Amino acid sequence: MVSTFPNPSSVDLSRIRLSIRSLQPQLVEWRRRLHQQPELGFQEKLTAEFVSQKLQEWGIDHQTSIAQTGIVATIKGNKPPTSHSPLPTPQVLAIRADMDALPIQELNEVPYKSQHDGVMHACGHDGHTAIALGTAYYLQQHRQDFSGTVKIIFQPAEESPGGAKPMIEAGVLKNPDVDAIIGLHLWNNLPLGTVGVRAGALMAAVECFNCTILGKGGHGALPHQTVDSVVVAAQIVNALQTIVARNVNPIDSAVVTVGELHAGTKRNVIADTARMSATVRYFNPSLKGFFNQRVEQIIAGICQSHGASYDLEYWSLYPPVINDIKMAELVRTVAEEVVETPLGIVPECQTMAAEDMSFFLQEVPGCYFFLGSANPEKDLAYPHHHPRFDFDETALGMGVEIFVRCVEKFFS
Repeated sequence: MVSTFPNPSSVDLSRIRLSIRSLQPQLVEWRRRLHQQPELGFQEKLTAEFVSQKLQEWGIDHQTSIAQTGIVATIKGNKPPTSHSPLPTPQVLAIRADMDALPIQELNEVPYKSQHDGVMHACGHDGHTAIALGTAYYLQQHRQDFSGTVKIIFQPAEESPGGAKPMIEAGVLKNPDVDAIIGLHLWNNLPLGTVGVRAGALMAAVECFNCTILGKGGHGALPHQTVDSVVVAAQIVNALQTIVARNVNPIDSAVVTVGELHAGTKRNVIADTARMSATVRYFNPSLKGFFNQRVEQIIAGICQSHGASYDLEYWSLYPPVINDIKMAELVRTVAEEVVETPLGIVPECQTMAAEDMSFFLQEVPGCYFFLGSANPEKDLAYPHHHPRFDFDETALGMGVEIFVRCVEKFFS
């Protein structure tokens, strides 16, 4: 399937209006400045100051320090409404962009390399912020082209522990009330010139657990005197895989991954404790609560059969990203106008990665979508969260164009 996508060098940029194409150098400049000063979740002070400074320069009303470092900008269109429909006319559309970076040491040797040791924009959030700024600038200059109100939400801490929920709790979807919301993620799993959009589940829910197996240590030559925590842990790791294989409907995708397993100090000592950490992913919201129960059943049963005990900590991080049918159709039709079609639209694009955009989508109908940003020809195709992650900045202007057209079409 990848071979059918357009080559990045053949992407048609003529569909991006001249006024947005002329904004491209500034988009790149903003993105690279943000890239040089990455900040972790709820620490985005320099980023927030930069965003606020630009909004102030452009005369855009905005609130700062929401959920610590978040910002909400409000732009009111002045185009007279044209609809004569008896149905209520939508009044407020929100656009969301995340601002935080990751605790990764950048390995790229580029002029805009991270200046903060051990912190890097390795997921494209610097691009998201630049696209949102470009959208804000354009809409402020072209308020005559839309009739409603646009709220642009600059959100902290998407990577963890999550800034969407505290921003919602702070009232960013109120005063005025938001009717719908859109957002994008630059996506190096798709090449430049493509958009991944679908109704329904786009990204997975994520749940986590830590478990400590409590056995009885002893000499490696005298196992009958012990309760081997390593043996117990090994059986648990294998048994956990039966949850997806035998307890989840095969039509529903799900993942249980034990990413950490630590035990023992010496080859001839049977460890009294073993510790594991895991992540659980699924799309179907009805599975909420199921994995928690089943994981503990398996751990408790295996521990009991060996005479061990356990300590389990299980928590939910983000729900699945579920797109509204009508909003997904809006984004799809707009994307078809901007990127090369039909190969430029990937209608069944999904990933088991998670995103706290899901909390916004639980509150109001909306659509989150992927904007292809990989360009292997320029060595810009490393995966997200890789220390050499980078993307083709041509996607910045494409993102602004899609957002702007979504605004214009939403209110018309």
